[in-house]
Amino acid sequence: MEITIRSAGLHDLERLLALEVASFDTDRVSRRSMRRLLDSPSAALLVAESGDQLAGAATVLFRRNTRMARLYSLAVHAQHRGCGVAGRLCAAVEHVARLRGCEHLTLEVRADNAAALALYRREGFRRFGVHAAYYGDGADALRLRKWIAHPDAGVAEDALRT
Repeated sequence: MEITIRSAGLHDLERLLALEVASFDTDRVSRRSMRRLLDSPSAALLVAESGDQLAGAATVLFRRNTRMARLYSLAVHAQHRGCGVAGRLCAAVEHVARLRGCEHLTLEVRADNAAALALYRREGFRRFGVHAAYYGDGADALRLRKWIAHPDAGVAEDALRT
């Protein structure tokens, strides 16, 4: 399966909203917020396509005067899970963050989302905190971080902890 990753545009809005509904039971991005993200200079939305199908999407947020980027959302359509789409999106997010001068990525993930936790661990993210009752349904979020300043940084950071 060939996957193409590109920046999202306003013409992707309906497909992005459909992916939100298909991927998340709670805490979905609203139409208004999605439009705002698509227009924001402090956000990058990436889409993964397989042919004419939306296979997945990722949203990364940037803050002025920091070297940190936040992976705000990552979703892969059910029909494309297990095909490497999430890993490709993570790599694209890292690339965009490096281009903006960021040194690390952070994210929050549901503590009970085993599949997402396994993905992020494979991608080199490590836990650094917890947000109790972070989600609308009361679920906790684990805070994860990955150093992206250079290709071997995640390995070196882990080595310091052992």
